[in-house]
Amino acid sequence: MTETTSREPIQIDIWSDIACPWCYIGKRNLEAGLTDASSDEDAPAVNVIFHSYELAPDTPVDFEGTEAEFLAGHRGMDTAQADEMLERVTGVAAQSGLTYNFDALQHTNTVKAHELLHYAQEHGAQAATIERLMAAYFTQGRHVGHIDELVEIAADAGLDADDVRSALEDERYLPAVRADEERAATLGINAVPFFVFDNKYGVSGAQPAAAFAQILRQVWAEHAPATTVSAAD
Repeated sequence: MTETTSREPIQIDIWSDIACPWCYIGKRNLEAGLTDASSDEDAPAVNVIFHSYELAPDTPVDFEGTEAEFLAGHRGMDTAQADEMLERVTGVAAQSGLTYNFDALQHTNTVKAHELLHYAQEHGAQAATIERLMAAYFTQGRHVGHIDELVEIAADAGLDADDVRSALEDERYLPAVRADEERAATLGINAVPFFVFDNKYGVSGAQPAAAFAQILRQVWAEHAPATTVSAAD
């Protein structure tokens, strides 16, 4: 008689920022890797949670200037270099099926968006919410630093608009944001996106879809159920 135990899903913890262009690319590449691996006869099961990381927590909610001007002021480069960087990342994003519109982008402080993601996680809608937030920021030119805009995005993801507004106004989830950031510091994370698989394997950066598929298959193989054989009486 053979007995098997079922496998727990792979736990994927992702530290990212809504204002990080490589985070959206990394998210999309992970999704492509999951799609690839899902065609396997023994396809991996996963549980994905996004965690908060602010790239520029000192950014004002209403930043006056373009994305290139922000980069120039924070990266010690001139606007021509910043424009070149944005053009390059736009091209990489396109390869992942994303259309970035930096001319329309409204740079802002992202702490409220992170609070919304924690609310969404608690209410079972984090995946839908983060996709809408990143699309709003990078492709639609929406202001994700304003509560009114965040409430609309949350409602579109199926969340209760009035409760979301209340949670954001009273900073109900700000401690959760800070706890994520403290954990990132403990783990030595100083750049995003950063992916942690099963609390054992850390992967930095927007890796190609094929790399994510390989990692998923490797980690899933480690979840292979233990098999015991017992003799019949």
